[in-house]
Amino acid sequence: MRTDTGWTWDFGGYDPARERTVEALCTLGNGRFATRGSAPESPAGPVHYPGTYAAGCYDPVISDVDGEQVRNEDLVNLPDWSRLRYRCLPDDGPEGQWLTPDDPSLRHSKVSLDLRRGVLTRRLFFQDAHGRGLGVTHVRLVHMADPYLAAQRTTFHAYGWRGTVEVESVIDGDVANTGVERYRGLDPRHLTGHRAGVETDGVAWLSCRTRSSRIRIGVAVRTSARPLVPVAAACTDRGTVQVFRLPVARGHSAVVVKCAALYTSSDRPQGDPLPRAVAHVTHAPAFAGLLVSHHAAWERLWSQGELRVPGETGRILRLHLFHVLQTLSPHTAELDVGVPARGLHGEAYRGHVFWDELFVLPYLTLHFPEVARGLLMYRHRRLPAARDAARRAGTAGAMFPWQSGGSGEEETQRLHLNPRSGRWLPDHSHLQHHVGSAIAWNVWRYGQSTGDTGFVQGPGAELLLDIARHWAAAAEYDNELARYRIRGVMGPDEYHDAYPGAAVPGIDDNAYTNVTAAWVLARAVETFEALPRTRRQELAARLGLDDETPARWDDMSRRVHVPFHEGVISQFEGYGDLAELDWAGYRARYHDIRRLDRILESEGDTVNRYQASKQADTLMLGHLFRPAELRALFDRLGYRLDDETWRATVRYYLARTSHGSTLSSLVHGWVLARERGRDAWRYCEEALLSDVADIQGGTTGEGIHLGAMGGTLDLVERGVVGLEAGPDGLCVDPMPLREMPRCAFTFCCRGHRDIRIRLLPGRLGIRVPRSRLAPPLSVRLAGERLVTVAAGEQHWFRLPCGDP
Repeated sequence: MRTDTGWTWDFGGYDPARERTVEALCTLGNGRFATRGSAPESPAGPVHYPGTYAAGCYDPVISDVDGEQVRNEDLVNLPDWSRLRYRCLPDDGPEGQWLTPDDPSLRHSKVSLDLRRGVLTRRLFFQDAHGRGLGVTHVRLVHMADPYLAAQRTTFHAYGWRGTVEVESVIDGDVANTGVERYRGLDPRHLTGHRAGVETDGVAWLSCRTRSSRIRIGVAVRTSARPLVPVAAACTDRGTVQVFRLPVARGHSAVVVKCAALYTSSDRPQGDPLPRAVAHVTHAPAFAGLLVSHHAAWERLWSQGELRVPGETGRILRLHLFHVLQTLSPHTAELDVGVPARGLHGEAYRGHVFWDELFVLPYLTLHFPEVARGLLMYRHRRLPAARDAARRAGTAGAMFPWQSGGSGEEETQRLHLNPRSGRWLPDHSHLQHHVGSAIAWNVWRYGQSTGDTGFVQGPGAELLLDIARHWAAAAEYDNELARYRIRGVMGPDEYHDAYPGAAVPGIDDNAYTNVTAAWVLARAVETFEALPRTRRQELAARLGLDDETPARWDDMSRRVHVPFHEGVISQFEGYGDLAELDWAGYRARYHDIRRLDRILESEGDTVNRYQASKQADTLMLGHLFRPAELRALFDRLGYRLDDETWRATVRYYLARTSHGSTLSSLVHGWVLARERGRDAWRYCEEALLSDVADIQGGTTGEGIHLGAMGGTLDLVERGVVGLEAGPDGLCVDPMPLREMPRCAFTFCCRGHRDIRIRLLPGRLGIRVPRSRLAPPLSVRLAGERLVTVAAGEQHWFRLPCGDP
């Protein structure tokens, strides 16, 4: 793999071992649906995995796993619109076989992803034993301006022969969710009720629905060819095949274009998706016209989402931004969907929504606030399900699920497979109730950055108050400690789901969970008291808040228990009593110990016995809160957190973390950069490379890691530049890295759009665009006086010198 420019990623040569990674990294999407960058010649198999996924299109099925009935909801793999088969029929020889990248006659292969235009090009060259060559170029797009369309143009060039290329344009509905090997014990079939046909004008169509959620899907494909020589069309049980024979000769190419429309019954306004798809594709522009409008839409996105960083770091960040925008575009704001942890790029994590919005929404809030608002509304619409979950758990308020999909019910699997041992094991990760605090944090940050009072006083306040209700009900008062405790949970670490030998899952007083719960309670009081009187009364009546609630929550927010041991914050109560792991020994034996939990289980041991973390847990506090904020938060709780205690805590957990998640290196790099730690860049670089280099060993092919990608963008803007937007304007507290000395981007803040910020060695500039309506912008560099920047002006700050 290499980058020719900052905008093009090239994957030269064909390597079956990395093909699925290329497919994931070359996925094209528009925020409504996405198609993996697979070879159109090849069906799903051990090497290739075509997949098309529509945001929010989930389906639950029951599987028999190890003697148990297990329910799993999946983001459904939809019919493959891109499939195209072809073979050569030379005038002077026998007919050839159907060609694929795996054919031994392949001599050259190159895949190019054009980020600027959102176009994927795949070039192949085949040559048989008689020297007859065939060049094939596929150009694909998933339309960013029209979110229902996709298109693929295939050009054939004959070298050293003349004759015919026979082409089969296929809609393949015989698809299943088989893209993740460790899910092989689960029922992969989600589509049923297939109907297929070909209209008299040549438009082929396929209709089906999901088995349980009963979402109807309509796919229509218009295939055109030049020169046009249609031969036959046929319908199978689960698809269509249209056959074309295209004359070719030296100097005379042949072209086939597939234009596809995809609708589901979830689209608004509601209607039958099939006739809508047929009508849409029938009247869609030709490929050249689609390219023009598609390019224009991407140009607008790049202008609004601009982030400029020099060198290879900037190229990777642009790739990350590309995939964030393909998954969460302005079209997403109109949908009822959340932030899928693996994008719309594959089937890992079953397409579920976790807490990754914590890492993605900060960027979106600064650049595409309407998208951030739409994603928060996904959570608000699922408040009824979160309230039901809290009632079933014996608490109150809203207890959001660790894994969410279509309905807002808890979708975390109750069994998971350890591929190292081959055993299905209980999964208790639904105990990660800290996801509620992540939602509250995003609500708060969105309100602070945008000044969107309609949201803050409306859905935002309801979300924040109901999450606070849950924490207030879940916390138990301990008379001996004279503090509130939160028991039976899991922290972000994800390794520790029980105490050694315990019959009941869960650990007590996870520091991250407890501190963020205290923060939520304090922000809820602040939000409630700032509401207009009538809105305050309305929410009090709806949520059952009495006159004593604010004082009670305020008291709780000051008396939540946080455990310590050996002068550091304990990850949870009793963490310091666990055994130390022989880290050097395990690294020597296994080399890669990122998934230490799987290694230990395969040995008949359990990670619950050891001081070992999969990813940042306690240190997540240093990701969410700046040092001064974190000190103030601990002061409010009655604990002293000085710089040395925090540095000791950072060192302690760095030595005990296996980094089994792509988010781990991101958070550790962020925390170390704030501490001016010498290894900061090593972790930042690993976060940048996590998908590009497939650092987790084969996981990228199952879907990119959207949280890590979005988090690297946030690392530059809120981390390196230190940008925070609030009611008083902008606060900037840079933490420049030697390896990233300069950057520039534009962003939105409380009614201002296209504010431009530039970080250079030793200085930082902010420019406010001309506007007759926007007021002057207040800006404060950490430790300096407030500066007012009027519309149409630019101000430069001198940064303190020092070794970053």
